[in-house]
Amino acid sequence: MLAVRFRFQQMRALSSAASGKPQLDNCSDFLSKGLHRKHPGILRLNIVHLPQEAEEAASYILKKCHIHGMEEHAASLKNYLWSRKRPVEDRELRKKASALQAELIAKMPDSEVDTDDYKEKIKSQVLTTLRKKMYNWQPLSYTEQIGLVYLAARFDGGYAAVTRALQEIHQRVPDFKPQTLLDFGSGVGSVSWAAHANWGTSLKEYMCVDSSASMNQLSELVLRGGEETGDMHIDGIYFRQFLPVSPKVQYDLVISAFSLNELPNLFERQKTIQALWRKTGGFLVLVENGTREGHQLLMEARETVLRGGDAELWDHRPAYIFAPCPHQLECPRLTENSKVPCNFVQQYQSLPLRWNPPQRWERFSFLVISRGTVDEIGNQWPRVIGPVLRRPRHVHCHTCGSDGKLHYDVITSQRNGKDLYRCARKCEWGDRLPELISPSSSDPGKSENEKTNDS
Repeated sequence: MLAVRFRFQQMRALSSAASGKPQLDNCSDFLSKGLHRKHPGILRLNIVHLPQEAEEAASYILKKCHIHGMEEHAASLKNYLWSRKRPVEDRELRKKASALQAELIAKMPDSEVDTDDYKEKIKSQVLTTLRKKMYNWQPLSYTEQIGLVYLAARFDGGYAAVTRALQEIHQRVPDFKPQTLLDFGSGVGSVSWAAHANWGTSLKEYMCVDSSASMNQLSELVLRGGEETGDMHIDGIYFRQFLPVSPKVQYDLVISAFSLNELPNLFERQKTIQALWRKTGGFLVLVENGTREGHQLLMEARETVLRGGDAELWDHRPAYIFAPCPHQLECPRLTENSKVPCNFVQQYQSLPLRWNPPQRWERFSFLVISRGTVDEIGNQWPRVIGPVLRRPRHVHCHTCGSDGKLHYDVITSQRNGKDLYRCARKCEWGDRLPELISPSSSDPGKSENEKTNDS
């Protein structure tokens, strides 16, 4: 409770207080078709459950594998993946090395500057300092054993995050019925299971791409119920170790979950995002850890797609940011001096392993980009970007608005109308608030703290 309150106060300090009067956006008369607690902006899922076949197969495989200390290995891998950072770029290393070298030279007597011993000493000190201060990114090699540990550590949580991200498309665009799917960095198959749970037999082809042959084999084993000779639970799944070459081969749905940080540098990440966007016929879905690093990876991808300039692109329908952003502008979490990333949470039922609690929470960041704009209810409604605090006769909401700014609203029935008030009380973190943003009569660039000081 204290952690939630601290986060709320952090966000309040970084948001602009709306002195206007936001009102309900009911242009589609959606409230005439249902209740406030079921308004179209509510996207949250209750507890996400792995499909029974997937849960049973994973449990069966893990019970047979006999890896000593599996609980400790799974916890260690989960912590490592959560704290993992992007690889340091060469130019950043050179810049840091030059600054360190200049600093060391300034401290040395002039008589020693040009000696060979001095140069070797400086070089050694610079390298030692860089090793201590700079993040040492290493590629992960997913062997058969590490794949099994990953299955125990991340299969359920990864499935929950992807399922919640796909809910955005499934609920907001019910007419979208994908027939083909490309899963980049498919790992143990969470994406295929989540997509099948959403669209079922509509999907005819799943192209799963993972550079690790061991992971592809493990994913297929789960699909076969844990037995190599078992029947595939989902038809039409194909495995490859490399992306299809032709830029003209497109898929209705392209997904990359928890894979961008496996690429060794910014150039490779940009090249991969461009390749994935070329292959996107409908929606591109990216999911990463809900950390600052995960958010930064998604913002890099967002910029790469929106900037364009890909000479190999042949489908020139424009890119449209579908979710979670209600705008096409720069993320305000990047422009503000904020240490809080744009992330969301989803509760899920854990794999039935002896060390797992019954339920866990997955914290993740995601990005959905569509080919062209999508005609759907309230496509620019503000996104609720933190815990909603309900108090007697008023509700505290932090949102990201269609104007590209962070907002902090205290919504009451008297001030904002009973319909918006009731909708706000039913919203949770990650939902969309059916609200029209009114222009603020005060400086929108000021934070809540600044306005308090001014008064």
